[in-house]
Amino acid sequence: MAAFGTGAGRPLGGRGGSAGFRFTLYALLSVIVMYLDQRAHYLEQVRYVLQAAAYPLELAVNSPPAAWRWVKESLQTRESLEAENTRLRANARDLELRAMRYEALARENGELRGLREAVPPVADRWLPAEIVNIQLSSLRQRLLLNRGVANGVFKGQAVLDDKGLIGQTTHVGPWSAEVILITDPEHAVPVRVERTGLRTIAVGAGDTASLALPYLPGNADIKSGDLLVSSGLGGVFPEGYPVARVTEVHRDAVQPLAQVRAAPLAHVDTDSEVMLVWFRADHPAAPAPAAGASGELKGGNPAMQPQATAPKSHAAPQATPPAPPAPRSEPSHPLPTQATAAAHAPAPGGGQEAPAAGAPASAPAAAGAPAADSPPAAAAVPGQGQP
Repeated sequence: MAAFGTGAGRPLGGRGGSAGFRFTLYALLSVIVMYLDQRAHYLEQVRYVLQAAAYPLELAVNSPPAAWRWVKESLQTRESLEAENTRLRANARDLELRAMRYEALARENGELRGLREAVPPVADRWLPAEIVNIQLSSLRQRLLLNRGVANGVFKGQAVLDDKGLIGQTTHVGPWSAEVILITDPEHAVPVRVERTGLRTIAVGAGDTASLALPYLPGNADIKSGDLLVSSGLGGVFPEGYPVARVTEVHRDAVQPLAQVRAAPLAHVDTDSEVMLVWFRADHPAAPAPAAGASGELKGGNPAMQPQATAPKSHAAPQATPPAPPAPRSEPSHPLPTQATAAAHAPAPGGGQEAPAAGAPASAPAAAGAPAADSPPAAAAVPGQGQP
């Protein structure tokens, strides 16, 4: 066994080639394999089979680290996604609020531009006001504005929008004002028909879509589609500002008045802002001052003064007729004095006194008529008309 062991170790050591010989052999073999693979592609199938056999081993070796990385990335991705979703939701809410605010500002800007363009030339200055409360019932049509005495608002001030009349202020507080709409049943607007110039009064019907014209006769020249503008009377609204458009005209032979309805041009139920207007008193279209309870104006226009008349010419007195005789132009009170003196004078013929019958009875006595033949005073009166 020792000999076998010694001999067994010896052939291994003696038969083995040197390192240089093995390197040369392996290098030559590699070159031959590469040449065959490059030229004839003999090793494609071998490479495919070896790759298929090695892939499960690579996958088994790399699976634990890959699984850990996947779990870690999944957790990080979920947290980042949740944080990103929260941030995006907040940004979306901010953008929505900003878009809504921009839309409101754009709408408000458009309304303000419309109000500015709709300011009548008679206006001296104007103030935009926001509607903070509205009452639109059949018995009460009112608005509440965020402007008051602190802003110069006064009772009875005209309120307009970019389309037509809204109403007028009725109660004014320090920072707010109540407005009665033209559609309120207690409100009336002096208007005129633009086509014909016919003046009448438009009364609120209790809804935001109609006005009534109850004081027009049946033969009034008005028809559907006519534009109603303010007449300038009443001391509140300027002249020529649009109020409503006629929608219905009904005439009945039995009733003396026509039944006329008109739709207000102002957007009473959709406006968010209106304007309070101050007018120039010297403008021709300014509202005429309203009369007081006695029917007289509280004040006139001091600029209107009486005009001097033309001087009379010297030839005018020559063209006038001559003055009547003195007895006709004198007053009648001296005649009773003369008649009284003649009545108490004694008669020339009979010595009797003539009765005092006034001036007509004393005329014959003064003329020297005989007293005996003179008739009584009552009978002598008719004869005084003779010369």
